[in-house]
Amino acid sequence: MATTHRNILFLLTDDQRYDTIGALGNPAIATPNFDRMVARGTAFTRAGIFGGSCGAVCMPSRAMIHTGRTLYHIKDRGETIDPAHVTLGEYLGAHGYCTQGFGKWHNERAAFARSFQDGDEIFFGGMADHWNVPAYHYDSSGRYDARLPICPNPFYSNEVQYRSADHIPSGVHSSTLLADAAVRGMARLPADRPFFMYIAFLAPHDPRTMPERFRAMYDPAAMALPPNYSPVHPFDTGAMHGMRDEELAAYPRQEGEIRRHLAEYYGMITHLDFEIGRILDALEASERADDTLIVLAGDNGLAVGQHGLMGKQSLYEHSVRVPLLFAGPGVPHGQRREQFCYLSDIYPTLCEYAGLPVPASVEGRSLCADMVADAPGPRYRYHAYQHVQRAVRDDRFKLIEYAVNGDRHTQLFDLRADPWEQHNLAANPAMQNTLARLRAELERCRDQYDDHREGQGQAFWAGYAAQSSS
Repeated sequence: MATTHRNILFLLTDDQRYDTIGALGNPAIATPNFDRMVARGTAFTRAGIFGGSCGAVCMPSRAMIHTGRTLYHIKDRGETIDPAHVTLGEYLGAHGYCTQGFGKWHNERAAFARSFQDGDEIFFGGMADHWNVPAYHYDSSGRYDARLPICPNPFYSNEVQYRSADHIPSGVHSSTLLADAAVRGMARLPADRPFFMYIAFLAPHDPRTMPERFRAMYDPAAMALPPNYSPVHPFDTGAMHGMRDEELAAYPRQEGEIRRHLAEYYGMITHLDFEIGRILDALEASERADDTLIVLAGDNGLAVGQHGLMGKQSLYEHSVRVPLLFAGPGVPHGQRREQFCYLSDIYPTLCEYAGLPVPASVEGRSLCADMVADAPGPRYRYHAYQHVQRAVRDDRFKLIEYAVNGDRHTQLFDLRADPWEQHNLAANPAMQNTLARLRAELERCRDQYDDHREGQGQAFWAGYAAQSSS
């Protein structure tokens, strides 16, 4: 599949779960533009994130995307990127690509500056009001230090605070804002150089607001609850109390409120799909589509009522599985691949696709061979969340271990028979050999990924060893 210097359009969504694309098995959601990418590309249906070292899971997730490194080999929690870890944009730019960056950058400003030669509507942070995004225009000096005043509570106070931004495009939804910027950016691309265009959307992250016509497409009363909906989680996961995401709905969860959240989540995704369609149309109009690889990925999943949870701070499939699509020249059309992979594998995949050697700092594996043939991939996928959760899964079974405040819980799921992770088999006498095998694999992965060396890893494994499971 290796080619030479083809264009790359990378679309990254925020909090989009793996099962929110119509063509990949969800007839309840309208995603015609995602569907058109599925039709002309290859979808990795078991793509996942490694996990998170903080509640803002997207911050380390994005650092792993841009460095191709695993969770315990990035700097800190991803808020900064080690200069020794060459970023994807930086590397492509050094090999002749015109690199453009748009939208959310949840890592340090210096890393953005060395990654992109152009861009616009840059948002440094985790989340914002979609209709009033504090943004920066591209600055070739890389300073991004302007601040704008705001009086957040004018009815009761004249206190002035400052937001990091050089402008706020009031009244323009973030998805529209970034689509507009990308279309303008496409018109600036030089004709004699390949391009790497990176567009990181803020949607469908909450606050889930969107143009009314998209909200009206989904009636909350008609939304089906997922089979694993629950008013409460059966035990403390270590990421429930004081976690902002878990406060988005009343606890215990009420069916009507979860239906409303799902309707708004779907509405945001359909609006996002519409705006991405405008970018795809602009690419077609530029006559460069036939020489452009399109990548679509989500930075992490989201519970939205599954297992009694709302956020992404867990290791259930709804939180660690993400969409990952490749579409373009040389990519098989309409294909599904089930090999385990991480978002950190995107970086070496794009290197091979562009005919470039993979930098020594990159740890992921290229998926190019997996695209053209359903070859065997890794046998296991490992996940970690802070100092409280660890998980490993194989082709059929998944083990999740919790060590929280002196309590330990074990979950074992047969994902073939129970894809919604509803029936815990850990206490089943017939499953003890499987449980022992996966526990051994969990410890092997711990050593492989240096989980035991990091502070959170040390805390988890100490708690895990000290307590018997329940």
